[in-house]
Amino acid sequence: LILGCKNSIIPDGVTSIGDYAFWGCDGLTSVTIGKSVTSIGYCAFSRCSGLTSITIGNSVTSIGIYAFSECSGLTSITIGNSVTSIGENAFSSCGGLTSIAVDKGNTVYYSENNCIIEKSTKTLILGCKNSIIPDGVTSIGNYAFSYCYRLTSITIPDSVTSIGHHAFYYCTGLTSITIPDSVTSIGEDAFCNCSGLTSITIGNSVTSIGNSAFSSCGGLTSITIGNSVASIGENAFYECSGLTS
Repeated sequence: LILGCKNSIIPDGVTSIGDYAFWGCDGLTSVTIGKSVTSIGYCAFSRCSGLTSITIGNSVTSIGIYAFSECSGLTSITIGNSVTSIGENAFSSCGGLTSIAVDKGNTVYYSENNCIIEKSTKTLILGCKNSIIPDGVTSIGNYAFSYCYRLTSITIPDSVTSIGHHAFYYCTGLTSITIPDSVTSIGEDAFCNCSGLTSITIGNSVTSIGNSAFSSCGGLTSITIGNSVASIGENAFYECSGLTS
């Protein structure tokens, strides 16, 4: 399927929803993905702001990069048991998300506490405003909470050792965060544009802070950097104009 509209019914027999097929179709309010569809392409449903929930059936194996990004009305996602690949930013800028679930039969991903976690690496790849990061997660993946502007607080458990790039990018509702001593690296742009942050404590195991990791956090007034930091990237605290300590 290469092009659809708000009145489209995806016919039986369609195996792939192509790149940009429904991009910007803000009048689309619901979609049923048939049993024959195995892949959802790049930006396939991006900017479909009228979508409120999506169920990805058990035939789908891959969800493309930005497939459902900027679906601002989306509140719930259910992912079937055959999905083995979820592209980066597949659900980024879906700030209204409150519920995330993965079918229990899925062998690659599982859901817990409104998080999607990759089983083999224990990497959290998608969260939402209601997420509680489970104990046992070892990495917060790239873009995991990006543009989750309704997230106001999050606790990072002691099992987490790395925070990926853009992990909390544009989480403007966050007011404070403590990075535990288990974390060794903070990726570039990890907390960039978290304008609501007022304080940050970086634990004693962190050795590197990536480029622009906390840039444009204008609300930050204080930072505590742990004793193991050996590398602070370019522009790590750029435009943190409120810093006093």
